[in-house]
Amino acid sequence: MKIASIDIGTNTVLLLIAEIDAKGTITTLLDVLRLPRLGEGVDSDLNISQESTQRVEAVLMEYASLIKQRQIDHVVACGTSALRDASNSDEFIERMNKTTGIRIEILSGADEALWTFKGAISGMAGASESYAVLDIGGGSTEISFSDEAVPYHPAVAMHRHSFQLGSVRITERFFKKQPPFVFDLYYAKKNIAAEFSAFSSWNIANRSLVGVAGTVTTLACLEMGLMDFDREKVSGYILSLKTIQKWLSTLSALAPNDIRQLSNTTYGREDILTAGTLILSEFMSFFGFQNIIVSERGVRYGLVLREWEKTMKK
Repeated sequence: MKIASIDIGTNTVLLLIAEIDAKGTITTLLDVLRLPRLGEGVDSDLNISQESTQRVEAVLMEYASLIKQRQIDHVVACGTSALRDASNSDEFIERMNKTTGIRIEILSGADEALWTFKGAISGMAGASESYAVLDIGGGSTEISFSDEAVPYHPAVAMHRHSFQLGSVRITERFFKKQPPFVFDLYYAKKNIAAEFSAFSSWNIANRSLVGVAGTVTTLACLEMGLMDFDREKVSGYILSLKTIQKWLSTLSALAPNDIRQLSNTTYGREDILTAGTLILSEFMSFFGFQNIIVSERGVRYGLVLREWEKTMKK
């Protein structure tokens, strides 16, 4: 079965075309990333701008063309934080359906966390391990894990939460100039800590932490000295908290243009990578994680599994 999955995030719009077999094993056929930043200004204005709409529309028209070139059994497209927050989401969705033929579903934060978890662990070799999955997006950050420190099983209850923290959101709120001033970092940290403080009772550090999305994959590339993204090298790479804090210190002292020169993988993230790294560092420190396993998978893989599960139930 071939499924096309589109993840419409605050900063990125991702297309996955994958084949999934009877056992639920996913084979990637095409994986495309574009960075139209749908959520630009949404945190303050609660509105998707005309400029952002046009950028995303161009990407979805490209994706619709790619999908038509292939024999696809199912197409699923989901929006996340920016579409959850914007007051004109309905108008945006209607326009995209009319101009591109793509129907968009808005995922709740809890559902985003769940399908990100399933997508991320679908690529993990250690099925016997217990995982917590962290997804630092542009507008929100999701964490998902089983209620008990046991290996994931569909029957095990999942805990999932979406924090109103993201690399675009934090940048727009606190980093008016870059590199940020010391007090900008201080107030950003206070905001992040306030989001986490209500969950200080979580005892999750005995799980293996898996990170998805652009912050962790870009940091892995930077640490390995890669100028271009390499899926095989990035997948499964382990970043230590010490390494992440080192990069936070480096990035927070650089202007976006200087960050852009570090690697091609920073393109489209050069102005928000510092904020994403700050969220990652604060999360790991707050909840007691010393390492994070990098995954190139995420909610788009989870959506493939979701569509496959629907067909299996029929």
